[in-house]
Amino acid sequence: MKLQRMNRRALALGALAVSGALALTACGSDDTGGAGNGGKAGASAANSNIKCDDAKGQLQASGSSAQKNAIDAWVKQYTSACKNVQLNYRPDGSGAGITAFTQGQTAFAGSDSALKPEDVEASKKVCSGGQGIDLPMVGGPIAIGYNVPGVDTLVLDAPTLAKIFDSQITNWNDEAIKKLNPGAKLPDLKIQAFHRSDESGSTDNFTKYLKAAAPNDWKYEPAKAWAAKGGQSAPQSSGVAQQVKATSGAISYFELSFAEGIKTVDIKTEAAEPVKATVENATAAIGAAKLVGTGKDLALKLDYTPSAAGAYPIVLVTYEIVCDKGNKAETLPATKSFLNYIASEDGQGLLKEAGYAPMPTEIITKVRETISGLS
Repeated sequence: MKLQRMNRRALALGALAVSGALALTACGSDDTGGAGNGGKAGASAANSNIKCDDAKGQLQASGSSAQKNAIDAWVKQYTSACKNVQLNYRPDGSGAGITAFTQGQTAFAGSDSALKPEDVEASKKVCSGGQGIDLPMVGGPIAIGYNVPGVDTLVLDAPTLAKIFDSQITNWNDEAIKKLNPGAKLPDLKIQAFHRSDESGSTDNFTKYLKAAAPNDWKYEPAKAWAAKGGQSAPQSSGVAQQVKATSGAISYFELSFAEGIKTVDIKTEAAEPVKATVENATAAIGAAKLVGTGKDLALKLDYTPSAAGAYPIVLVTYEIVCDKGNKAETLPATKSFLNYIASEDGQGLLKEAGYAPMPTEIITKVRETISGLS
């Protein structure tokens, strides 16, 4: 299924982290993504299009930290319109989000990887008469951020990245890096490679790329948990991004919306020119995705080895995971109301401002139809 081109404006939206969680409430301040001032200030005209219906009470959700900035923007608008809902989203990683969902702790989860068969089976215990399904809601590139003094432009390819993150290339003036960057003044500086310490869909997608594009150099099976030896770790996308900012010689992977103030690697593919990490270039690769989910599940299969000019190969899609049937009666109205909003034209429109790519019309239409039938 071909996906339409999408534009990007790089503006990352911040949020206040409280004890490792985002507390996003209708009575909170603007910093937490809540309405602020009872929703009277800062509410846009788009709020009038948000249908609260019977939504009320607390809505617990968790998972992907990749979509943290998107959630911030969505919840700020939603809670300013639906003041009877308190929505708490913990960006503790895709793995933790799926676990919390299948244990019945949350109404929905965010994940940068589609549910595995064992996850679907586990979800049946909490989805009475139904199961967990994947609703694609956010797209975008996984940037490779780096901190190398004096190097403003850096080109790397999949084999070199695989060796860097597997501790086989350990210095920035390595011959393999020099060959890809003949004009750069690469310093004699130790590489500090950071990976996610928590189970992460970003890790899953990044290692899928390495496995697909550098199979001879990346011997590990793609997974949410980091498998390679060595390196350093930090929790969540914000954690690894902060380490790159603070550490000379650092390199890591995170969503483009977390790359504010951080230089990003241009990726050498089969195309004639290296490809920059932009939403537009990621769109060219996401455009080759295929719908592989069955029934109400809308999981996509991504292409990690695009050869077209300008196609950025390291991409992800974040799914909202919810029960198709058997949702808890006390949370179903708020769940449907919020998901309806973020899948709406207004909700998807906010993604561009946060550095993400909205879902294309043919996909988001199916998402809206599925949400309307949740029970």
